[in-house]
Amino acid sequence: MLDLIILSLHFFICFLISIATWYGSKEVDSHSSSTGGAEVQSDGLIFIGKEDDIKKSQRITAKIDGREIVVFYHEGKFHALDSRCYRKIFACVISDIDGQACIVCPWHNFKITLETGEGLYEGINPQEPSPTPKWQSKGVKQRIYKLTIDNGNVYVSPPDLSVSFDSDYYAEKFKQGGELAMGK
Repeated sequence: MLDLIILSLHFFICFLISIATWYGSKEVDSHSSSTGGAEVQSDGLIFIGKEDDIKKSQRITAKIDGREIVVFYHEGKFHALDSRCYRKIFACVISDIDGQACIVCPWHNFKITLETGEGLYEGINPQEPSPTPKWQSKGVKQRIYKLTIDNGNVYVSPPDLSVSFDSDYYAEKFKQGGELAMGK
């Protein structure tokens, strides 16, 4: 019963955080700047923002060729991944799960590692004499992006779209029709 109360409280807090971040999110369009020029560098890297600004806000969204990504700063590290699983993950909570920093989708409770994009679930092996739940991988579900920091600027490498991930479907759906296409 206590577990149910804690879980309900967790979802309520996640909901409140998602509402607050939804309306207060900072968006960056990576192909335009305040000077109006393109932000793609000669080496192909795409400028996302200033390191100090991202550290201060903890997360920002950016659009790369119409595809929305989110950049997190968490425990001294930067992470970039598609901002859509089935909904907007910008509004998610970051939790430590089995020693890994993970985003927890406020709508579906999906757990996705910031480092690898793997989906995690807690499962048991029924063949064990006394099965205990252990965190296991569903495989990589969310596209992650390689980040580069140079002279206080944060850049991402363009995605390698020759490999597909579950988040690609939703990223493309959003790209084609925005929030309305996502069924929000």
